[in-house]
Parts: sequence; C-alpha cells; structure tokens
Amino acid sequence: MAGALLVSCQGWSQVRRLTIFDFRLMTSQSRHAAGILLVILPTVIYGGTAILSLLVDDPRYQQNSLRQDLWRAGHAHAGVLLILSLVALRYVDEANLSEGLKKVVRSTIPSSAILLPAAFFLSVLSPDATRPNQLIYLAYVGAIVLAIDLVLLGVGLLRKPPSGSAKW
Repeated sequence: MAGALLVSCQGWSQVRRLTIFDFRLMTSQSRHAAGILLVILPTVIYGGTAILSLLVDDPRYQQNSLRQDLWRAGHAHAGVLLILSLVALRYVDEANLSEGLKKVVRSTIPSSAILLPAAFFLSVLSPDATRPNQLIYLAYVGAIVLAIDLVLLGVGLLRKPPSGSAKW
C-alpha cells in the first residue's frame, strides 16, 4: 500500500498537486517478522548481562580468553545482525523482487543473526576449551547466507521498477 504527502500549490490559474514525500507501508509479512525480531531482541540484552556476570563472578570464565573473545563476538553479532534484519525488512517491500525472493530475504537475513552467534557460543561451550569445536563452521554458513541475501536485496533495490509503478 502506498501513500503520498501532497501539497497544493496555487499557480496562475490552476492548482497543482506536488508530491513531496512518497511513503510505503510495510506488508503484513514484514511487519510480522519485525514483531518477532523485536520480541527476540531482549534476549540479546539478557545475554549481555549474563556475560557481564560471568566476567565478574566466574573465575573459570575469566581465565579462558578464547571463550571470552568468542562469546563477546557472538553477543555483538547477535545484536548487530538483529538490528540489520530490522532495517532490511523495511527495504524488502520496496525491492523489485518476486514474492518468493522477498520471502527468502525476510527469513534468511534474520537467520544469520542465529547462525553466526550460535557458532561463536556453541564452539566453546566447555569452560576448559582451548580451541573452538566443529560448530565454529556455522559462522561461515551464516556469513555466506547473509552476504548472498544482502546482495540479493541490494540488486532488488537497484533494479528498474516494473512499468506502471509509482515513480518519484
């Protein structure tokens, strides 16, 4: 659904309508996905306080710099990628992509916010870990998924709009 903010300008003998701002509302699919992401976001906040309590109260956590680094990276990636997912949802509906590709982008960009942090957290679950386990490879899967979907969304935004659609 699209709308426009219109301003009437008094001309010599005619009134002109000038569109000065074009806006589009989110589809119900994007709004639903955004709602889920906003409900999930407090878990990242909780995770930050949990990591802080480990830093303050757990000597085994304090002694394992690998675990600290990977958990810090997991927490940071979770927060940043959830915010990126919310921003991307705003643009999905504007992209010149098929409905199927829009559905893919709506679901797979947020999935990277699960895959990347999961790789960092799950690869060093043991307090005594000196090396990440095989689950660290989920980070590569998440990064590839994210890169493909961001390029797909970017191309969809750069493509010429279909004829008959609203133009600036």
